[in-house]
Amino acid sequence: MREGGELSLSFALCFYLTAFRLAFATCAMPDCSKESELEKALPCIFKKSAEHYRALVAAAAPLAKDEDGKKLFPHGYKAVTGELDMRSILWWTSGHFPGSLWYLYEATGDVEFRDLAIFWTERLAPNSKVDTNHDVGFIMYCSYGNARRILKTDRYDAILIETADTLCSRYNEGLGLIRSWGKRDETKNFFVIPDNLMNLELLEEASKMSGKPSFAKVARSHAVVTMKHHFRADGGCYHVLDYDQVTKRVKAVQRGQGASVETAWSRGQSWAIYGYTMMYRESKNPLFLQMAQKCADFAIDNPNMPEDGVPFWDYGAPGEERDSSAGAIMASGLLELSTFVVGEKAAKYRAFAVKALTSLASTDYFAAQGENGDFLLKHGVGAKPAGSEVDTPLDYGDYYFLEGLLRFKRYRDKQREKNEK
Repeated sequence: MREGGELSLSFALCFYLTAFRLAFATCAMPDCSKESELEKALPCIFKKSAEHYRALVAAAAPLAKDEDGKKLFPHGYKAVTGELDMRSILWWTSGHFPGSLWYLYEATGDVEFRDLAIFWTERLAPNSKVDTNHDVGFIMYCSYGNARRILKTDRYDAILIETADTLCSRYNEGLGLIRSWGKRDETKNFFVIPDNLMNLELLEEASKMSGKPSFAKVARSHAVVTMKHHFRADGGCYHVLDYDQVTKRVKAVQRGQGASVETAWSRGQSWAIYGYTMMYRESKNPLFLQMAQKCADFAIDNPNMPEDGVPFWDYGAPGEERDSSAGAIMASGLLELSTFVVGEKAAKYRAFAVKALTSLASTDYFAAQGENGDFLLKHGVGAKPAGSEVDTPLDYGDYYFLEGLLRFKRYRDKQREKNEK
C-alpha cells in the first residue's frame, strides 16, 4: 500500500487535488494549510459518505432479519462471496451502524438519515437488559446516546439508565472493575480488556441523567484500576488481564487480539487514548489526562508508526496489515485530547489527527462507490490471531472516522468564531 495517495475523482470537483495532497505529508508540528485543506474537503467527504450509506442501507434492508425472524445489522463485508456480513443485534458493534447514520444526519442535515437512524437505533432496545457482556455501553450509547444528543430529547433517558444498571451488574466491588468477558458469576476467571473503557461514557452520562452518583463511581473506579495494571512503563497497553477475585491481583496476562503479550495491539491502544481522554472530560481527574497523553505519545512516537498516521494492526508487527479502524479511533480521541492540553502538546495531537484523517480520506483507505460493500474505510483488521476480519471494512471504523471528521469541523468552527470576535 502506498502511504498517502489521491482522493477519488469525485472529490476533485470540490477542491484542488494538488493542494489537498499537501495534507498527506508528515506533520509533527501545526500546519494551518493542512487543517485548511482538510476543512475544504469536508463537504465532499460527507457527501460521498452519504452516497455510500444510502447504498449500504438499501442493501442491508432486505437482510435485516434472518430466517428465524431475528433482527440483523450490517457489520462488514465478505469480499470472497460479495455479501454483507450481517450480525445479531446482540453483537458488540451493532450500535455503530445507527451511530454512523446519526453522524451523517449531523453532517448533512438530511432528514432521511435522521429517520433511518431512528429506525435502526430503536431496533436495539432489547440490549438494555443484556447482562452477558460489557459491550452494551458501546451498543446503546453510540446509537441511543447520539439520538439523545442530536435530537435534544429525553425520550431515550429511561432506556439508557436501564442499560447502565445492567452494565453495573457486571461490576465487582472487591476488584473495583467491570468484568469484560464471561458470565457475571464466573469464579475461575475475571477478564478485563481496554475496550471496556469505551463503555464507561454511558455510565457517566447515566449518572447525570438519573442523579445517581453510583454510575459515575463505578466508571471512575474501573478506569483507575485499569490504569494501575493494564499498561507498561512506556504507555503500551496489554490486551487481556485475568484477575484473581480472592487475592485481587492480576494472575495472568494474555495476548488476546495482539501479536504477542509484550507488543501493543493498535486498536487496544486507540481505545485507551480515547477512553482516558473521555474519562478526563467527565471527571476532570488529572491522572486520566496524564494517562491519555502517555498512551497517545506511545502511539505517535512509536518507531513503527507509518508516515501516513494509520497504524499497523499491532505496533510490534511492522510491515503487516494496517488497521484503519485503529487509526480512526485514535484520530477522534486525539482531537478531543488536543482540547485539554496546550502549546506544543495540543499542536502535536491535533496535527497527527489531521494527518490520519486526511490519509483515511484518500483512496488508499476510502473506498470507491460500489466497492467494499459500500462501507467507507478499507483495510480494517478485526482479530488477526484468530484469522478473523483481516483487511476488511469494519462498521466501527466508519463510525469513528465520521466522528473524527465532525470533531475536526467543530474545532475549526470554534476557531473561526474566536477570530471573528
